[in-house]
Amino acid sequence: MDLQLDQLRALDAVISEGTFEAAARKLSVTPSAISQRIKALEDSAGRILVQRTKPVQPTESGLTVLRLARQIQLLTGDTARELGDAHQPAAGPLIIPLAVNADSLQTWVIDALARASAGVSFDVHREDEEYTTRLLRDGTVMAAITSTAAPVQGCTVRRLGAMRYRPMAQPAYARTWFPDGATTAAFAVAPVVLFDRKDDLQFRLMRHYTRRQLDPPRHYIPSSAGFNDAVRFGMGWGMIPDLMIRPEDDLVPLDENVHVDVPLYWQQWKLDSPALSQVAATIAEAAAQALL
Repeated sequence: MDLQLDQLRALDAVISEGTFEAAARKLSVTPSAISQRIKALEDSAGRILVQRTKPVQPTESGLTVLRLARQIQLLTGDTARELGDAHQPAAGPLIIPLAVNADSLQTWVIDALARASAGVSFDVHREDEEYTTRLLRDGTVMAAITSTAAPVQGCTVRRLGAMRYRPMAQPAYARTWFPDGATTAAFAVAPVVLFDRKDDLQFRLMRHYTRRQLDPPRHYIPSSAGFNDAVRFGMGWGMIPDLMIRPEDDLVPLDENVHVDVPLYWQQWKLDSPALSQVAATIAEAAAQALL
């Protein structure tokens, strides 16, 4: 295949921005030029690469070419940074898409990204740590914080540490719903707070006590801060990381002797990229200070 850089940039822009018009604005060309580049890229690949929907979606073949486009973009950006001003690279800002779980994003990751941000822009995708590897596989992101130790094909992996979670509740809520402590009967009826429908931490803890699946009333609060507020205001109990438990929140553990440790790993594309290596180093440094 004869793949042109301007065609690959057009593909990346269309998928990132969602429409041909927005991609044209990003690249300072006309929508017609974007359409022509995508058509030429598809002709060269011999297959359809994007679905002309709103937002534009890549096909399976499109994901493969998108991954190549972003790898080339990263290496090109690194080269531009070496040849020119590190703060104003010749090819424009270097964009590194990352996938990060919500609790890490809320507690320790932003500090790391701030220290690695010179000449780099971040496109952070918030996703549960058990699902971030999917974004690595399809080329949506170049690196991810994940709970998966097995490396995704084409990626390296390093262990960052673990986040410790405890079952916490408002004191009045605990007295009402858990008068005899953390029992199967209490877990079966006590309202529980979940981050979203992928959140299994609370059910993992319940299985520790009950050895079976329960179906208690539940609230879905898809925000780390909102989740903690829901527990603090007595809507239900929930698993809260030690990094987010504050004395002023006046929360009590349902069981002081029980916790769940979630291991975290950094996975990234196997590319000799100074920019990506710098990000990885600051992430590892911040994790060493924050995690178990």
